[in-house]
Amino acid sequence: MYLDVVILAAGMGTRMKSEVPKVLHPVGGEPMLVHVLKQVSALKPSKVWIVIGHENEQVQQCINQSLKDQALDNQVSLNWVQQSKQLGTGDAVKACLPVLNSKGTTLILYADTPLIQSTTLKKLLSSDSHQQLSLITNDVENPTGLGRILRNTEKHIVGIVEEKDASIEQKQLTEINTGVYACPTQWLLDWLPKLKNDNAQQEYYLTDIVNFAVDEKKTIHAIKLIKSCETLGVNDRIQLAMVEKHYQRQRVNALMSQGVSFADPERVTIRGDIQVKQDVFVEANVLLEGPLSIGAGVYIGSNSCMRNSKIDNNVVINHHCVIDGAHFGENSQIGPFARVRPNTELGAEVKVGNFVEIKSSKLGNGTKVNHLSYLGDSVLGKSVNVGAGTITCNYDGVNKYQTIIDDKVFIGSNSALVAPVHLQQGATIAAGSTITQEVPENHLAVARSRQVNKSNWQKTKKK
Repeated sequence: MYLDVVILAAGMGTRMKSEVPKVLHPVGGEPMLVHVLKQVSALKPSKVWIVIGHENEQVQQCINQSLKDQALDNQVSLNWVQQSKQLGTGDAVKACLPVLNSKGTTLILYADTPLIQSTTLKKLLSSDSHQQLSLITNDVENPTGLGRILRNTEKHIVGIVEEKDASIEQKQLTEINTGVYACPTQWLLDWLPKLKNDNAQQEYYLTDIVNFAVDEKKTIHAIKLIKSCETLGVNDRIQLAMVEKHYQRQRVNALMSQGVSFADPERVTIRGDIQVKQDVFVEANVLLEGPLSIGAGVYIGSNSCMRNSKIDNNVVINHHCVIDGAHFGENSQIGPFARVRPNTELGAEVKVGNFVEIKSSKLGNGTKVNHLSYLGDSVLGKSVNVGAGTITCNYDGVNKYQTIIDDKVFIGSNSALVAPVHLQQGATIAAGSTITQEVPENHLAVARSRQVNKSNWQKTKKK
């Protein structure tokens, strides 16, 4: 079956009160339109047509880059169609008629419904979708503002009426139109030029194709949603927050099904691709942002943020840690209040304690940096002990230099290591030293002023 997918994305989104086009507002850290395209890619469509209007260049650039970043650009044949004036959903689809394959099937979706699932769309695109009008409906408690499904006494669909055009009796109906349709493309080629705008909004309603199908005695097939949130649309920031909440719950449930426990499933934020193994425990108020790989038995403390990292088995990440672009070896312990920046690799059983910052560094197995230290552009061997207040002075204001620390080096508290510098195996750095030269193997380096005690010294007094 030749399948064209038309995604409507031309709306102004004025109720969002934003300079950002509505379809680019994020859910789970990704533009709403990207979520729809991900689900569409699973259908393996022949071509995807996105109807745009408002801020079209910004939308195209953002979406093309997002698909490229996620390697989806080769899976979706993406094309753009301009709707010069926003005259309704029928007019938007009509703009695509010249490019659709008349012998195929067309699926119509919306860029502001990011929770739609490919499994639902596959049900809609049944084996008979090439010879019937298929649509998705939903039963809701409060249908205010939504188009109502009209059925006859035999329960067959005979029309759809918009809220502003509905009678008092019709407004009592709770089965609503989601706006998702699939039908033979040739039917759209016949019907859409016949649309009229003699309605309260003076727009060309796509819903009128149902009336055409009834008049021509075409088969109309409707499926009702199991999860009503799938077609939740976003028109303002309140609805965006509602959709985000549903999305987060879906992600949390998926992780729990893989063996992750959450102290409070309502207080975690998940974005991007998260790979986990079993027996992971996540405390409250945690941000997990992919790509992220978390091994078995990992503990993540409250108020921690993690992104773009790989965490091996049995790692303990204590409260209030920020981790970005790092790899932690098995049985490592991090924090609390630690910041680990990109290009950092920790070996097994490494300890990084409170108020420690590390970036672009490699720490060998069993190394400890317990308190109040900064390591940048460094390579540390095994079983190194870094005392409190130690820093690597890796930047001279123009260039950055590397500090190399071999196995079993002991660095006393409040030391400054001025790169480039090399501390050989087994060396000891006396507390309070400023090291500017290489320290040989097993040597003690003392680089500080000699202490002088003056007797009979008089303290300054106030006048």
